[in-house]
Amino acid sequence: MRLLNKVGLITGSGSGIGRASAVLFSQEGAKICVADIDKEGGQQTVDSMKQKGLDAIFVHTDVTKASDVERMVKITLDHYGKLDIVFNNAGIGMPFLPIEQIEESLWDKIMDSNVKGTFLGCKYAIPAMKRQGGGVIINTASISGVRPRPGNAAYSASKGAVIILTKSLALELAPFKIRVNCINPVVVDTPFLKKNIDMSQLEEAKKTMLSTIPLGRLCQPEDIARGALYLASDESAMVTGESLNVDGGRGI
Repeated sequence: MRLLNKVGLITGSGSGIGRASAVLFSQEGAKICVADIDKEGGQQTVDSMKQKGLDAIFVHTDVTKASDVERMVKITLDHYGKLDIVFNNAGIGMPFLPIEQIEESLWDKIMDSNVKGTFLGCKYAIPAMKRQGGGVIINTASISGVRPRPGNAAYSASKGAVIILTKSLALELAPFKIRVNCINPVVVDTPFLKKNIDMSQLEEAKKTMLSTIPLGRLCQPEDIARGALYLASDESAMVTGESLNVDGGRGI
């Protein structure tokens, strides 16, 4: 087991990438705090894990609120006694819009969730990792932060910021044996996708997306979970400040 006796905290784990990662990390030996703004989804994740004999708790969390994130970390530490892995995965997308149609409120919402949420997850987890002599932080960025597409400016900018934040923290935290990496998915076939595309145009939109991915398919949540597992485990013990593309070749 690659994460035996580790404690992990995964935001946005009420569905999609976060849920798949919570299950996989647990199957590899970790105890998991499932955190999500979606109470029903988060509890469903924990319930399904417990039915498989996996160790997990749920903490309702809005990652844009410092008080929520601080509480999330405290509950994890109180319950499990330590914190080895933080996967800042929660985030939101956007419909394709030209820049002049992006409202300031949408821009702020995306930056709050994707950038501020990642910052807060790091801020409140790092002191515990310093005290215990090390840890691992994984941030969900996006291939859009590496190779943006038209109509996606706010989202691409937010994920580009996550990539640079990751690299900056990797340098800052290396002396404390804390590794920081991010993972860059291409479009993942999850409820997240459906939230940002008109359902009447979903199949056509998928065809367009597929035409940009050399391997010819969308990511599945498990594809990203396996990449995150590598970054969380000692298999990547000499990897920090890296941006792992799990994108079927789209970033080439």
